[in-house]
Amino acid sequence: MGTIDEAALDEALGADADDALRLLAELTGATDERLRALARQLAGRLVVDLGRAGTARRRGIGRMREVAADRTLAEVDLDRSLDALLAARGRDETPHLENLRAREWGRPDMAVCLVVDRSGSMGGKRLATAAMAAAACTWRAPQDVSVLAFSDRVIVLSPQGSSRPIESIVDDLFCLRGHGPTDLARALRAARQQLERSAARRRVTVLLSDARSTCGADPIAAAAALDELILIAPDDDVDDAARLARAVGARWLPITGPSAVPDALTQAFSG
Repeated sequence: MGTIDEAALDEALGADADDALRLLAELTGATDERLRALARQLAGRLVVDLGRAGTARRRGIGRMREVAADRTLAEVDLDRSLDALLAARGRDETPHLENLRAREWGRPDMAVCLVVDRSGSMGGKRLATAAMAAAACTWRAPQDVSVLAFSDRVIVLSPQGSSRPIESIVDDLFCLRGHGPTDLARALRAARQQLERSAARRRVTVLLSDARSTCGADPIAAAAALDELILIAPDDDVDDAARLARAVGARWLPITGPSAVPDALTQAFSG
């Protein structure tokens, strides 16, 4: 009692990664406190590692760029402006800002808000898939990610641009259990509010759900108001996700289980 055979777990991962992750996620709700803690530790470590698959890590922060000094509030870069300064001095003139150079942070490449449906039942497979999606999103936009969980209300597990460690977010996701009806419009409005805090060039909402709204407003208007929406739905329940995607011009992808999430996100983000 209270132990997990890690050799057997490795063997199970090799045989069927999704089933092994499902079982481990179910053990995160075990009544035995020691077993529950160990399962959460192992599950968190696995999904963070596996979430890196499929693509190299993207930079979520901006890069330093050189611009004309009249286009920014940043300080003038004296080294890069030396020639212009000397030329103006030789003419006994005040240098023009457009001839001087400054360096400023450019906008980050991409911001992501992951929205996890925790309404209805929230079994091991859904828990593992949600945790994998959080790890995969954080790996692809490490400095500009938020994670929300929703049913008829929205829980902010990590706000936009937070420096909260992915291990802590994943651990919170493994603590989720199914609850209540599905207010999809409320969740999508909350995602928009999170992404409005970002200065990224590309702001993406990733919705992990069957997209079946059972309460609240029609989600189409809330979905259409987003900059970009990607729906990830279980492959055995895609009708509502496909319908919503068609209505607002979003992309949707079916997934078979948690191990399919990293490649699905790579495909979606590159599309």
